[in-house]
Amino acid sequence: MTRAEIETQILAWMRSAEREAAWPDRDEDRFERLALALYRTQYEACHPYAALCRSLDRTPDRVVRADQIPAVPSGAFKEFDLSCFPVERAVKTFRTSGTTSERAGRLYLDRLDLYETSLLTSLRRSFLTDLTGRGVAMRFLAPSPQESPDSSLAHMFGTLLEAEGAPTPRSGFDLVNGELDGSRLEAAVRAAHAEDEPLLIAGTSFAFVHWLDARADETLELPPGSRVMETGGFKGRSREVPRDELRRAIATNFSIPEMYVVNQYGMTELGSQFYDSTLIDPKGPRRKLLPPWTRVRFMDPVTGSDVEPGETGLILIHDLANTGSVAAIQTADLGRAILDETGTMLGFDVLGRATGAEARGCSIAADAMLGGDSGSATS
Repeated sequence: MTRAEIETQILAWMRSAEREAAWPDRDEDRFERLALALYRTQYEACHPYAALCRSLDRTPDRVVRADQIPAVPSGAFKEFDLSCFPVERAVKTFRTSGTTSERAGRLYLDRLDLYETSLLTSLRRSFLTDLTGRGVAMRFLAPSPQESPDSSLAHMFGTLLEAEGAPTPRSGFDLVNGELDGSRLEAAVRAAHAEDEPLLIAGTSFAFVHWLDARADETLELPPGSRVMETGGFKGRSREVPRDELRRAIATNFSIPEMYVVNQYGMTELGSQFYDSTLIDPKGPRRKLLPPWTRVRFMDPVTGSDVEPGETGLILIHDLANTGSVAAIQTADLGRAILDETGTMLGFDVLGRATGAEARGCSIAADAMLGGDSGSATS
């Protein structure tokens, strides 16, 4: 199959998943077929990735299962243009955040429909749920896409607002030029109460910590059905707060149950995101849900082998939405599978960064990639 043919099938999968009453079955045969086909196209088109695969003796003629497909450390996106097309053809480039001493990672996209279909399908299924199609008011404790055009998070929020949100001034972005304008959010809460409509609030963890610190013991009660999404990450921009403590503080400040505070797990290098389960399975364990076109594994950082089910390991994500770069990504985060009583994976938990994992993984991968053609695709 060509890349275009693969993308057509993945798009159809995403769109059919949105119409289901719940996330559909994982469809292992479908995933295996598309993952292997996509791997072959990425091996041929992305020269640094092909060099890594050859160094591991995992060329397409030797890979027969999706879990054998080599994963690229996320840090390698800072060192190489991991693109399956000439980067000058990119219609959008997202860059990672980080300290000023770090080189930003880059994700190049030559089409946006696959990326946006993936994010909207997951948002509607896992976060909007009963608010889908209602044009709910949305406030974002984040810069707008116009202010941060290379931010994947700003693009996600802008895409969500355009597809599902109420127009301005009911909806909008409240982090402007690095300053959080709490008066806009307070006005939006008052308007939501006056209209007896829910309000959706989303932002980064550091923005919520800044908001909570500024308010001391004040609370801002949200209307029933309102919900909050925090996207994790501090990057040295605020004091770090344990996730459970932050979730409780957000729920208390906005006077909503904790189940309506949802964490998102994602990264610039991925085309899909993962959300807490509490809005669609409030009685089950809180865990990250997997869109059907993704798979997650957990690797022992020392041996490189998969850990036993339920044990802690480095998170490896296989995301079929990543058609134009590399679909299999080794993160620098630790996690574990959440299992039911039969040992079936229900989702996963993120436990934090693995010390030194990104540097070690990227160094090994860079050595292998530099052994081949380190340029991006040229045709």
